[in-house]
Amino acid sequence: MDKSKRTAIIAGNWKMNKTPKEAKALLTELIPMVKDADCEVVACVPFVDLTVALEVTEGTNIKIGAENCHWEESGAYTGEISAKMLAEMGVPYVVLGHSERRQYFGETDETVNKRTKAALAAGLKPIVCVGELLWERECNITEEVIARQIKLDLFDISAEDVKKTVIAYEPVWAIGTGKTATADQAQEVCSFIRATLAKLYGEETAEAVTIQYGGSMNDGNCEELLSKVDVDGGLIGGASLVAAKFQPIVAAASK
Repeated sequence: MDKSKRTAIIAGNWKMNKTPKEAKALLTELIPMVKDADCEVVACVPFVDLTVALEVTEGTNIKIGAENCHWEESGAYTGEISAKMLAEMGVPYVVLGHSERRQYFGETDETVNKRTKAALAAGLKPIVCVGELLWERECNITEEVIARQIKLDLFDISAEDVKKTVIAYEPVWAIGTGKTATADQAQEVCSFIRATLAKLYGEETAEAVTIQYGGSMNDGNCEELLSKVDVDGGLIGGASLVAAKFQPIVAAASK
C-alpha cells in the first residue's frame, strides 16, 4: 500500500449471507473493533440488509455498499435495483462484475461497463472486479485477460471517473476455494493493472486508483498481501462474516 497516493480500502463482500437481524448483530459487534482504523472500512451487504446496515453504522467510520446495481434508472427489470435507488438511500459503494455474477448470472464486460457508468453517474463509488480463471492462468494468459477486462469494463469512462473507481483483482480460482495467490502473484497482477491504467489514462490517474486483492484474503495472510506496494486493500468474502476475523485485516491495512 502507498497511502500517500491513494486510500487503502478493506471491503467485506457478504454475498448471500446474513438476514437483517444477523446483519445488525454483526455490524454492532464490528463497530467498536474498527473505530480507530486508518483505512476505509466498507461492508457490502445484500439488498435486504441495506436499511438496517445504514441505520446501525450512521455516525461511525464504517461505510455501506451494495453488491450490484442495474444500468437503467427505472423500468421493466423485475428483481433489479438501480444505482439511483441506492444513492437515494445513502449507499456510497457498489460491487460490480464479481466473478459469481459473471459465472452464475450472465454478467459480461459490456454489462459491467454499463453498470459502472450508471453507478458513477449516480454518485456511487464502484468496486469493479476483474480476474482470471484457473485455466487462463495455466495457459499463461492472465495479463491478456486482465487487460481486456480493464479496457472493456472501463470503456468510455473518463480519467476523473476512473479515479473514483476501485479495482478489485480477484483470481477466480482463489475465490471461496481456500486457495490464495501468493503475495508476489497478487502484487504482480495488481502492478500490471496499474500499468494498464497508466497506458489508458496516464500515470497520475493510475497512481490514484485503489486496487484491492480479492481472493481469499483472511486474518492469516493479510499482512503479507497488504505489504505489497500495489495491493491497496482487500475485497473480503468469508472472513468478513465474522467480526473477529475481519478486524485483523482492517488492523493490517491500518499500519
